[in-house]
This record gives sequence, structure tokens and C-alpha cells, in this order.
Amino acid sequence: MSTNRESTGVGQDQRVLATLECLGLIGAEGGRTTPLSGGVSSDIRLVETAGRRFCVKRALPRLKVAALWEAPVSRNSAEAAWMRTVAVWFPECVPALFGESKDAGLFVMEYFEPATHPVWKDLLRDGVIEREFAVDVGAHLAEIHRRSAGNPVLAQEFANDATFEAIRLEPYLRASAKRHPDLSEKLNELADQTLANKCALVHGDFSPKNILRGPSGPVFLDAECAWYGDPAFDLAFCLNHLLLKGAWRPQWRSQYVDLFGAFATTYLAKVEWEAPRDLERRAAALLPGLLLARVDGKSPVEYLADEASRNAVRVVARELLLNPTERIGSIGQIWEKQS
Repeated sequence: MSTNRESTGVGQDQRVLATLECLGLIGAEGGRTTPLSGGVSSDIRLVETAGRRFCVKRALPRLKVAALWEAPVSRNSAEAAWMRTVAVWFPECVPALFGESKDAGLFVMEYFEPATHPVWKDLLRDGVIEREFAVDVGAHLAEIHRRSAGNPVLAQEFANDATFEAIRLEPYLRASAKRHPDLSEKLNELADQTLANKCALVHGDFSPKNILRGPSGPVFLDAECAWYGDPAFDLAFCLNHLLLKGAWRPQWRSQYVDLFGAFATTYLAKVEWEAPRDLERRAAALLPGLLLARVDGKSPVEYLADEASRNAVRVVARELLLNPTERIGSIGQIWEKQS
């Protein structure tokens, strides 16, 4: 998370500080708040007191994008619940939670210094392409899915179909379907099939911008899309971003594809809650839909600014949607040949 000096209002600062005082996290002396950048869906603030620094995160009812995109603010509680769940298995992989106010729609979590916990997306942008880290991330994701698979308690706690539809399926796959009428049936079918599959605890926004490279391994952030559903979505979502980095930084395209393969291979080798080929088939079907969504959905990636780059993504995505493959490795090969 990086500091953004644009204020979102003194009144909001006062409400945050009042809530923190009620939670016993600050005293009457208060603290200093600084808005942080790092997403379009939440208000995130660094709070500094005489002896502590931590983050406050509050979900927004309308996301900060050009298109109209609204989502239930209850996702703030779902994110905190995902962190608490994962902390039982991998406490080093999530921020510590210091407090939560459902009435105020916020929670308070550990702040990580960028110098010690750089964002994976920033490292990839700058050519720091570490295969070992991608393998570590893939292994942890598979373990989260494995440990949560077939758990009826988690299935009930994270029965967040409405939120997942509002913040993932509609703005990504269904919005892209409206831009590509000839692919509408296919894209809506992908969304319907994904929503119907209830297998494991899904992060829902598993991308390099939400993963920090910490001293002890990956740290996962921004699980506000948390949902008990299809783990193939998390796999495809992250793989999609690894491919897109090759359109952003074409000089390292082959290295990103290598990360793509290492991540997928590591993850699939750990799948034991279902047949790995079945999960791979679903992820391979989703991946081109997600590629298309990041240029023609409601939340296009900000780093593909020129039409030539966006069109290159469209060409590959459309070809794979019209002529699908069941193997993730084949998608990497097709993408690499476009360089």
C-alpha cells in the first residue's frame, strides 16, 4: 500500500478515529490518518499514534471506476472472516486483525512497510521475476483450497453468492458479454457454471497487486470477494494477471509465461479434493473470459493504455473462447507466440 495524499474528507477521518477509540485501539489523544492507494473498492487509511501504526479498511458501496459498479458493503466482514480463517493455517500469510466494527463497516489490520513487503505487481513491473516466489504462492493457494474443501461450516459462513455475482461475475464476464454479442452465450454460461460450483474457500481477487513478498513468504490482502465456490476461479484469476504482464512489459513476456507455467504446475500438483484435470479444464475455460474482461469489462487494467495492446489481448481471448482448450499450458504457449 502506498501513500496517497488526496484527502477524502475530515469528517470521515473523525468517524474512523471515533470508531477506533470505541474499539480501544486509540486513546483520547487520537491519531493521524493518511489515505492509502491500492484499489477501487475500498477506503483504506494508515493510522499513526504515538506508539502504533495500522490500517483501517472500509468497503465502498460504489466502486471508483468509470462504469456504474455497485456492491454490498457486507463484503468488508467477509474479508475479515477470510483472514481469520486463513490465519489458523498460515498466520504469516495474512495481516493480523486488531479489531472490527460491523456497524461502521470497517476492520483494522496490520500495516506492512513497503520496504520489507513489496507488492508482487510492482516487482513484476520492474522485471523482478522470481520463479521460486510464484511456486510459493501457487503452493499456498492450493493449500488454502485443500484445507477448506468440503467444509460445510465454511460453506455456510461464506455463502456470498450475491456479492460474488455483483463484484466479480457481472462486472467481468457478463459485462464483457454485452461488448461481444457473438460471445454472450459463452461468457454468461461461464459465469453461471462458476457460480454453481461449490468446492472450497475462494479469495476472489487473487492477483499480484494483492500479494506482498514478505521476508517469510507471500502475504495475501484484499479478500473482500471471499466466497465458498469454485477454486478454479482463483487459479485462473492469478494466471490471467501473469499473462497480462507480458502485454504491459513485452520484453519479459517469456519470463512471465515461465512464471505462469510454474504457478499452474505447482498448484495442480497439490489438487486432491477433486480430479486435477477437472479443475484445470474449468480454469482453462475461465481464463480467456477473464483476459477479455480486463480490457472490455467494467474494470479494465489501468496499465494497458494503448489500443494496440488491448486489441492484442482481445485477439487471443476471443480465439480461445471460440476454440477452447482444456490445458492451461496450451494457453501459455498460444500467448507466448503472439509476441
